[in-house]
Amino acid sequence: MAGTQQALPLARPGAQERSWQAASAAVRRRRGVVRTAGKLALTLFVFALSVIFFLPFVWMVSTSLKTDPQVYHVPPLWIPSPVRWANYPEAMTYVPFGLYLNNTLKYCIGSTVGVALSSAFVAYGFSRVQWKGRNTLFYIVLGTMMLPFQVRMIPLYLIFHALGWLNTYLPLVVPSFTGSAYFIFLLRQFFLTIPTELSDAARIDGSSEIGILLRVIVPLAKPALAVICLFNFMDCWNDYMGPLIYLRDTAKYPIAMGLEQMRNHSMSVAKPLVWPHLMAASAVVTLPIVLLYFFTQRTFVEGITLTGVKG
Repeated sequence: MAGTQQALPLARPGAQERSWQAASAAVRRRRGVVRTAGKLALTLFVFALSVIFFLPFVWMVSTSLKTDPQVYHVPPLWIPSPVRWANYPEAMTYVPFGLYLNNTLKYCIGSTVGVALSSAFVAYGFSRVQWKGRNTLFYIVLGTMMLPFQVRMIPLYLIFHALGWLNTYLPLVVPSFTGSAYFIFLLRQFFLTIPTELSDAARIDGSSEIGILLRVIVPLAKPALAVICLFNFMDCWNDYMGPLIYLRDTAKYPIAMGLEQMRNHSMSVAKPLVWPHLMAASAVVTLPIVLLYFFTQRTFVEGITLTGVKG
């Protein structure tokens, strides 16, 4: 009929095309199953690894809530019965932990501020300022990371003894103001990812190199700076060897030495120290680091990721 058109029927796929579609769907399903199985296997592996790393902490907390006979029970008791919460206040009053905590904070804060400032200045020179021999000197700085503390321990002790710094916090804090090779490396890697156009624009406006570092680079490098501050703070918090070598006065001991002092003190009194008290003190010492990492985990991971973007 004029003016009207009949709709043409849609062509149905042939048998070969239907077979190809079915084969493609089967391949996609198999790939999806393989990806799901791989993710599940990776998740189970990470979970098992996390449990292995977490078990010592669980055992420490469990032991801190036991009575002394429960510690030596065979088979071991993971859940104490009865729970003895009095171990914590008794452990905290066994030695002056408040004094040790104050000493530790002074040591950690001074060292962290020093290493952040010095490493930032040195990393800026290695990454943003062009000068002859820059890369060679940078490799030499990295080479110092191969010298363990045990090799430098005696020469450093003799130097600080000649300076009259023994039994003070100077040997623990002042070297931080000379930078750290590892932290210099991390900051340099991050500074290289910042566009040079920002520095050039500030330089055209008349800013000095120190001004560029403080006003342009440092605000952009907050994640990387947070990472090195966290690393250094945790190292100082857990440091035992340094205070053991340089400090003699027990009133200046940090908290790591306080735990050892707690164990030694129990040998010179009539009432010996029991393991639950020592585990309670260890749990209290560990808790600030766990909380610090928990609340700064996002910044920590972001800084670690960004510091390795560009070589």
